[in-house]
Amino acid sequence: MRTGNYCAFYVAEPFDAGPLAAHATKDFVYYNTLRMWKGADAAFPFSDSHATTYNVRDGSDWETTLKPRLRQRLRNSKNVLLFLSAATVNSRAIREEVEYGIRDQKLPFIVIYPDYKTRAELLSDGRLKQSVRDLWSKVPAFRDHMGLVPTVHVPLHKETITQALRANAYMFETKIDPCIHRYDP
Repeated sequence: MRTGNYCAFYVAEPFDAGPLAAHATKDFVYYNTLRMWKGADAAFPFSDSHATTYNVRDGSDWETTLKPRLRQRLRNSKNVLLFLSAATVNSRAIREEVEYGIRDQKLPFIVIYPDYKTRAELLSDGRLKQSVRDLWSKVPAFRDHMGLVPTVHVPLHKETITQALRANAYMFETKIDPCIHRYDP
């Protein structure tokens, strides 16, 4: 049974989990925000798929260690939380996570926009703002294939993310038919 939430976020390559390197990458900091919320509130419905396998290190080989580890984590996940911000870059890892998550695993996506703090900030005239939709081009694999899986778009707001994480529509076992949702988990 799939129980984890897989977080996809940009980190500079090669990745260095050292004291400053990872924490200087904004998307990694946003991922740590979820971990912090979980640490402070056991009821926060986040189960970190990255904590289910051995950590990967900067010097690990892509084909023999990194890529298989990412795929294993995705196979154990019920959805993907994609952090998409102005700082996001289309790295090899994020492409692999998105492509494998959508095409091979058919995982629902919860897209978190850290540059937006409320639902209203995501919208204009009842639609996602053009500035939000423009971020999709930062990860072309997501932009081109998100229509294949259920996708919800949310700001970096604890209660809204909680609603999305609890919504059966965005869990592998109970997902809805693919469609683009604005923000209503």
